[in-house]
Amino acid sequence: MNNELLALWDDCASESSVRQRLYRVLRQSIIRMVLSPGQALSEKEIADTFDVSRQPVRESFIRLSEAGLVEVRPQRGTYVVKVSQAAVHEARFVREAIEVAVAKSAAEQGLDEAVIAELYDLIERQKRCASPSDYDRFFLLDEAFHRTLSLGAGHHSAWRVTEEVKAQLDRVRYLSVPETTPLPKLIDQHTRIVETIAEGNVEAAEVAMRVHQREILHSLPELVARFPDMFDAKS
Repeated sequence: MNNELLALWDDCASESSVRQRLYRVLRQSIIRMVLSPGQALSEKEIADTFDVSRQPVRESFIRLSEAGLVEVRPQRGTYVVKVSQAAVHEARFVREAIEVAVAKSAAEQGLDEAVIAELYDLIERQKRCASPSDYDRFFLLDEAFHRTLSLGAGHHSAWRVTEEVKAQLDRVRYLSVPETTPLPKLIDQHTRIVETIAEGNVEAAEVAMRVHQREILHSLPELVARFPDMFDAKS
């Protein structure tokens, strides 16, 4: 596990501070199931792994708790929370509302040709992840796709909100590939979103984004059945 954590630490070297870098690493570790649902987290072990003081670890635990990814139990420790189906549905509802609105706005107002070209380039790079099954790279490109669309349409605040709510969704999305949700299906959905926006077809762009955001509704029941230990039975 330490090797995987250290690899993520290297990936996040561009972060502006140790606090932000550590938070990003732990967040990604939980999303990618490097740190498993239900697993206890040791403040000392994490500090030793990354050769940092305990203070940024403690601050990261607080931020992760606010994001619904860990639970800090007084006198008992800090634990990665199991995936809550209720939290996933709520996060999906919020993200769909935001991203459908972004797609509508982009189709109505139009996007710069450079932004359209960048979106198509990201899709081509996603295609190159499908045959070698490079899921980690695909998810980075997937995030870049949605970020580029939101920022390109001028909705910076919308993307910040989306980033905050999508952690629970990302955990499920990470579990869903490739068996439950094949990468080519997601790539086709991305392509349809860009095509409809480029055409200025507002209604079709809304539908394309809504279909994409609701993909998780099809995969969630199967994932709960396949990975029952990773989900909160009470939810």
